[in-house]
Parts: sequence; structure tokens; C-alpha cells
Amino acid sequence: MFVMTAEKTLRFPEQFLWGTATSPTQVEGHVNNEWTPFVAQDGGHCRIACDHYHRYPEDIDWMRQLGVNAYRFGIEWSRLQSAPFAPLNQAELARYVDLLDRLLAAGITPMVVLHHFANPPWINAAGGWTNKATIKAFVDYVRQLVAALKERVYLWNTFNEPDTYACVAYLLGGFPPQHKWQLGQFRRVIDHMARAHVRASRIIRREGNAGRKPEVGIAKNWTFFHAYQKYSLWDRSTAFACHYTFNKFVLDAFLGGRRKRASTFIGLNYYGRVRFHHFCAMIPASGTPVKRLRDFGFVCDDMVERYPEGMEKILRYLHRKFNLPIYITEHGAASNDESFRARDLRQNLTALHRSISAGTNVRGFFYWSLLDNFEWQFGYTKKFGLLAVNFNDPQLPRSPKPLAAVYSSICRQNAVPQENAKDTCLKPGCT
Repeated sequence: MFVMTAEKTLRFPEQFLWGTATSPTQVEGHVNNEWTPFVAQDGGHCRIACDHYHRYPEDIDWMRQLGVNAYRFGIEWSRLQSAPFAPLNQAELARYVDLLDRLLAAGITPMVVLHHFANPPWINAAGGWTNKATIKAFVDYVRQLVAALKERVYLWNTFNEPDTYACVAYLLGGFPPQHKWQLGQFRRVIDHMARAHVRASRIIRREGNAGRKPEVGIAKNWTFFHAYQKYSLWDRSTAFACHYTFNKFVLDAFLGGRRKRASTFIGLNYYGRVRFHHFCAMIPASGTPVKRLRDFGFVCDDMVERYPEGMEKILRYLHRKFNLPIYITEHGAASNDESFRARDLRQNLTALHRSISAGTNVRGFFYWSLLDNFEWQFGYTKKFGLLAVNFNDPQLPRSPKPLAAVYSSICRQNAVPQENAKDTCLKPGCT
């Protein structure tokens, strides 16, 4: 049971959404997309993953225990269409309808992601998003899916991190098709996704009928790029080039000029920053040794440098530039140090609260992730979950981590309690 201290807490607006998030390839298993044959750096693959495909009723029950009132999840395109412009697979559609009905019965608002780093095989065979024809195929898929789900869903997220997808697939080579330094293909993918977003948005806003006006937007990953030493011209130039390519260019493609009208909100995925030292990205995800990062005074999880004040900076920037409602569609930390993760969460939510207090219209926060999962090219080595999954046990049992209790208290109280407040107990036998 949650126990509050008499000390001041940071309270959030009424009707604020407190959620968690997953993606199909990372948790469902049993997919048939470009990730199916992919082998990650740790030798892992996504063919079973967390078996959320079969175990979603149990996972929804875990959400209920957490006290979240929202869930951001993806619908796997490759399950629903076997060929361009084909009718939707009714059996697979029924499974997603059941998932939605269970969420709604539990009082959990769904946010549906239409594209999260994966495509049907027939899309990939035709060149993926470098092929302009993918736009029409995706729009047809969206048209059919919205018609089927329009009375259950009002929050729609067309693309998750188009910047990350295009960058890691066509510049860094970490995602299929594992091309490197194909800047033209990177830009083409962004352009085609932006056009598809505009057209999909028209369908969603016209057809949506879930008891309230539909909302639609992308989820933009925002990373701050800085030079470790401000006087280093080359590192500053590298940071600027990364910022221009992955932040400014992508935002302009999706929200520049008249395209802003296609979005009713901005989804923000925020994790931290990257600092460059002698052209080296000083983060664990790029292979920089943890000891070296500590020697430089960097505070990192297992992926990037943590930068809580950046949460407030980017929110205020997006508010000033676009004046659209914002959802934090992803934030989380990958670490086995649960006290570190709790501090990181509280620091970032404190920055979020400051931004809201200053007038930024933020409507919700989705913690990444509900489950430890298949973290793309890293496999199962990056632990983002509120729930641990024992991948050594064929039954894949879930168990709450200490951070789950911290986050549950926040969700239930709609507030960030003081660090010495007791958190919700999620273990058997608690009262």
C-alpha cells in the first residue's frame, strides 16, 4: 500500500496518462518480418521474445497491478497483410481486437503504433521505405486497420522514431537491411515516411470514432549532441552535423510548413545525450568502456549518457516551435542498478513537471518498457523492463523489479513522491 509523507510532492494534471510501452518485434515473438532471421550481438533473436503474442492477457493483468492507465503498443503489419492491398487477416485482427477490449475493460487507454522498425517481407523485397510504392501500400493498410479499430482507439502513433529506423538501417548498419553510410537512402526513407504520415493522418482524423476526437502524431526520438570540449572545433562540427541530420531534418520533414497540420500531437522519445571526444561518441551503446566514461565524469545507463535537464529543454523547444500537445511516448533506463533507475526516473519526471508548470501541454508519459525484451541489435543484454523476464525458463515467467513499485506509486498518486516515501508493493502477500 502506498504511504505518503507529509512532504511536498510534484502533482501532475488531472487526466494525465501514465503508461508503459512495448513493440511487436521486441515482445510478441512469432513474427515474420526482417528481424525474424536476424541474430543480435549477444546471439539472441526475436522468434519467441517474451511471447507476448500468447501471454498478453497476463501482461495486461500486470499493467492493472502497476496501476497504469495507458499502454502504447504496436500492431504488426506483417501479421495482417500477406501481399500489397490484401484484405486483413481476420484471425490476427481478432487477436488485436481482444487485446484492445481487455485494455479498455481494465481502464487502460491504448495508443496504437502503426510502424515500429519492421515491415512485411513483401515490402522489404521491394526495397522497403526507399521505394516510393511503399507509401500507397502503407496507406491502404492504415485505411483497413482504422476501419476495424476506429471505435476502440483514439490515440494513433503512425511512425516510431523514423530517424532511428532510417539512421541505423541505412547509415550505421545495425538494423536490417544493414546498409552503411547511404545518406541518400536515409533521406529518401524519411521523405517517404513523412508523406505516408500525412496521408495516414487524413484517414485517422476522418474515420476515427472512439467517442472523442482522434489524435495522431509520430514519436520523434530526440538526442542532444554535444562536444565534450567546447573548444574542439571538430567535435562541435560532428555534434552539429548529427543534430542537423537526426533532429532538424527529420522534424522539418514531418512537421515543417503545411505538414504540421497532419499532426495533432508530438510524441517525444527522450533518453539523454551523446557527447563527442576526438570524433568518438562517448556512450556505452557505441562501445566506449564504462570505466572510461566514469573517468570522464559521465553518468550513463547501459546505452547513453543521462541528461535529465534535457527533458525540460526539449519540451520547451517543441512547445515554442510547434505549439502542439506532447506525449512522452518513451523514456526509460537500461541498467541492473535499480536505485540508479529510480533516481533517473524521478530526476526526469521532475524536469517534466517543471516544463508543465511553465505552460508546456504534456498529456502523458509512457515508460519504456513494460518488459525486459529483445533490444534490436543488442539482443537481450539491455534491461529496460519494469518487469523482469527469465529467458532461461521456457515458461518466460515475469516478476516485478523494484522500479515497478516506484513507478506504480507515481501512477496511482498522479504525483512524484519524495524519495523516502514508501512505494506500492507488487509482491505476493502485500496489503
